[in-house]
Amino acid sequence: MNRRPGFLGRDLAREQKAFLRRDRSRWDEHLARIRAFLGEGLQTAGLGGSALILGAGSGLEVPWALAGPGTVGWDADPWSRWRTALRHRRWPPWVFADLTGGLEALADLAWRATHHPGSARVREGAVARRRLAGLLPELDPQARPLAAWIREHRPGTILAANVMGQFGVVARRAVERAFQGVWPWTADPELPDPLAEAVDAWTARAIGSFLAVLADSGADLWLVHDRGVLFGDVPVTLGPMADSWVDQLRGRGDLEASDPLCGVQVLQACRGRAGTRCARWIWPVAEGQTHVMEALRFPPSKVDS
Repeated sequence: MNRRPGFLGRDLAREQKAFLRRDRSRWDEHLARIRAFLGEGLQTAGLGGSALILGAGSGLEVPWALAGPGTVGWDADPWSRWRTALRHRRWPPWVFADLTGGLEALADLAWRATHHPGSARVREGAVARRRLAGLLPELDPQARPLAAWIREHRPGTILAANVMGQFGVVARRAVERAFQGVWPWTADPELPDPLAEAVDAWTARAIGSFLAVLADSGADLWLVHDRGVLFGDVPVTLGPMADSWVDQLRGRGDLEASDPLCGVQVLQACRGRAGTRCARWIWPVAEGQTHVMEALRFPPSKVDS
């Protein structure tokens, strides 16, 4: 049993606080682009339409002034609704729940793998890492709370506001907490790390389940997410649009790249949906950290409508 209840809300609140404390002086282009994209989605929904904003957060990237009165926010951060109210003078309906449907099970499994049965005593680090890496493939996260909410409320428009990239971050935080101060990851990046690979595979399954629920929703989908993260101080730009974001990079040099979606290709994962919009841009998040953002729209198919 996970001995640290409420970890998800606390972790997301901590991530949001760290995010808001960063220097935003270079974010103007990113904020303008994401607000324009999400704003178009909200305007397309119309004042009488029902819209759901997943990963609504503090409202920094969401133009709530364009949202209809019935628009619902979704974010497990317990302070997200208050931050939105302070920023936008709006108190919208809100859902505080895990979008993956599987983080509590992951945290419980991590606790059991790292502790002796019936005890708070932590297993030896290498043993715990092997146990957890071996057990993680058994977990199949399913976004059932999200699917149930959509079935009940049938939103016409769903916006995913830069939320998928958080799935892996919070999963890793849950694992690190279970090890209680012992660093669980392989220190040398050149060496294999079975536990990190298992967590990434869990994250990929969670993202795939999340996108499958959205694809089956029948709603007009407006998705913004981190497509790639680059570490280093080499200036980077994007060339002409390409199927792979990596092929668009110009001036990458010796930058280290990571994939926050753990190999999931959103266009393929939204099965049966044809995307009509795709845009990418550079977001300089912090010194030495640059994100490649991707915005996709999937309108309802004729069958859905």
